[in-house]
Amino acid sequence: MSKTLVAYFSCSGVTEDAAKRLAAAANADLYKIEPKTPYTDADLDWNDRNSRSSVEMRDFAFRPEIAGGVHNMASYDTVFIGFPIWWYVAPNIIKTFLESYDFTGKTLVCFATSGSTGIEKADAVLHAFIKGLKWKTGKLLNAMSDADIKDWVKELGL
Repeated sequence: MSKTLVAYFSCSGVTEDAAKRLAAAANADLYKIEPKTPYTDADLDWNDRNSRSSVEMRDFAFRPEIAGGVHNMASYDTVFIGFPIWWYVAPNIIKTFLESYDFTGKTLVCFATSGSTGIEKADAVLHAFIKGLKWKTGKLLNAMSDADIKDWVKELGL
């Protein structure tokens, strides 16, 4: 029997809500990706070029440290990876997460939340970042109903 994990990063709670709804629809375990140093409101001020998130997103090589980890990653066949869209892509902490585990043989699917930006660029960047793995095209979930999320999971064949 296959096992599914929904791993997500959320600062405001919007992505967390989407992750919980996805986990329910996919009958999946849930894991919150948390930075070792939590983000403050000032850190997340994207209008401030000197805020922590702005500085991190200008440096594609920057990898924020993660607190904790998934102790049984090998037991999962499918991993959904969720995040808010930052500067049209996934926050760098998602790359930290992806570099922390061996995803060989697993199916990865990203999902995101955003007030105005689509997921296409973030999905393409992450797909290129983790070449050679099974990758299914992601979706924005914040505007999807629970029924729509369940239908998407079924479409994915998971």
